[in-house]
Amino acid sequence: MNSPIIYEAELTFERRGAGARRVATGDKPDEDELPVGRLMKVTKLMALAIRFEELIADGVVTDYAELARLSLVSRARVTQIMNLRLLAPDIQEAILFAPEIRKGRDPISVRDMQPIALTANWKHQRDMWRELSSRLGPNVSTDSQ
Repeated sequence: MNSPIIYEAELTFERRGAGARRVATGDKPDEDELPVGRLMKVTKLMALAIRFEELIADGVVTDYAELARLSLVSRARVTQIMNLRLLAPDIQEAILFAPEIRKGRDPISVRDMQPIALTANWKHQRDMWRELSSRLGPNVSTDSQ
């Protein structure tokens, strides 16, 4: 009969995200430095759309197909992300600086933003955004603003 093989190892688990460096080094973060919530996915994708546009403008990538290959997403997904750049500048800013989510699902999704982004008139976009942004209610934190 075979005897069991026993491995011994020391494991260290590190916290990801904000405060990870302090946890890794053993420093204790202050309570006021701990993250209160998280960013909405549409906020992250808005920032990504801006970065994608910079990459195209700088000639790093030539088109959406190349962005899709490098990002490991479909060309359709890249188009959805880039459509966020069609929004009025003040709406883009509102998305980028949206309050953090404390709990639950994101109140606004990329799917919600597509009809607004594909509306050519910025005045109509703003009207649509005003109605949609009313969803940013009690489940969000305004501590970051």
